[in-house]
Amino acid sequence: MYTRSEIIGWGHYLPKKIMTNNDLAQIVETSDEWISTRTGIKSRHIVEDETTSDLIFNAAQMALSRAGISAQELDLILVASITPDNTTPSVAAKVSNRLGTVSGTICFDISAACSGFVYGLTMADNMIRLGQIKTALVVGAESLSKIVDWTDRNTCVLFGDGAGAVVLRASEGEGTNADHGILATKLFADGSHYDSLKTTGGVSTTKNAGFVFMDGKEVFKFAVNSLSQAAEDVMNQCGVTSQDIDFLIPHQANIRIISNVGEKLGLPEEKVIVAVDHHGNTSAASIPLALSENIESGRIKKGDLLVLTAMGAGFTWGGALIRF
Repeated sequence: MYTRSEIIGWGHYLPKKIMTNNDLAQIVETSDEWISTRTGIKSRHIVEDETTSDLIFNAAQMALSRAGISAQELDLILVASITPDNTTPSVAAKVSNRLGTVSGTICFDISAACSGFVYGLTMADNMIRLGQIKTALVVGAESLSKIVDWTDRNTCVLFGDGAGAVVLRASEGEGTNADHGILATKLFADGSHYDSLKTTGGVSTTKNAGFVFMDGKEVFKFAVNSLSQAAEDVMNQCGVTSQDIDFLIPHQANIRIISNVGEKLGLPEEKVIVAVDHHGNTSAASIPLALSENIESGRIKKGDLLVLTAMGAGFTWGGALIRF
């Protein structure tokens, strides 16, 4: 038998406040047409009196409920985020206490920006397959509105807040592509692009978080190729082609990037999950948000073969092939 990491629960949470493109036009010089034609974004959710740990807690509760387990059964809580409540301790530890996990439950955060959830899935999957843990909560969550310069129309129109989560549990498979669970993952990074997408501050430099800065042209050019590469790599690992894929769930950064990646992989529009229109770019939260929403709606069904692919600051990028 072969140990797989199967998704047994899913959850998502979005702040109540919705900011439309027309709302943004009251803050900065822009318009609904300018934003929607360039990005595909129509609205995004923005935190008001909540923190990132609040977003995580709500998404986690839903995921645990869908899994039919209690927090006491978790061996690991892994959070991907670049906007934690505090520099330290980890936001995972804060949520662990709030959920009521048992003492000794492993908790940590990872910082891989928009690739964070795929990085987190990979880490949790490795621990499960090594037999170190049996059940994991993996979350992507961001309060990006806290690090956005609301006077910069090139960046403030892009980002939103939210959280998405999955519960992984060790299950037995045959070691074939018919198994349910994570079939393959692949991660990458290239630090030579460090300055192309970053915040303008940090603890050891400016002593504050700073604001998001992005070289849009450089990011766009790199994103299409890296997202496609990561998806192709995990498919090649398992000997499957785009014809075998039921859904592509790419990082939700920009509709043009998403469309280009779908075309490069030879996938029809109906197989490409799009949530950027109502989420904006939620960084590490974007893939798990889209995943959970589409499972909950019934669009993604048990047995579907999914390709997840993400690219973010660092640059980091990666992919995962999953049989739901």
